[in-house]
Amino acid sequence: MTTTVVDNPASSRFEITVDGELAGFLDYRKDGDEYAIPHTRIYTRYEGHGLGTELVSEALSEIAARGGTVLPYCPFVPKVIRDHPEFTELVPEDQRDTFGL
Repeated sequence: MTTTVVDNPASSRFEITVDGELAGFLDYRKDGDEYAIPHTRIYTRYEGHGLGTELVSEALSEIAARGGTVLPYCPFVPKVIRDHPEFTELVPEDQRDTFGL
């Protein structure tokens, strides 16, 4: 199983593919360097394989590389951040309590 995560800026989302098939996505709304993340979805067929965590981690890594910040409105994203505390700094300090970080 080969997975790839890419940004699709025309659709305002990061997409994860498995062997070339779309398996899920992470929506974002970009305002300057700030990425609001309202929704993450892994299609039912691909659930239970850790793809959601992989998608979120790769998206957060890319946002960090761009010097961006994150507002993780999707409840799954703060969970991934709590499991990977290196991403906590992406959430503005004055917003962390709002997302349980």
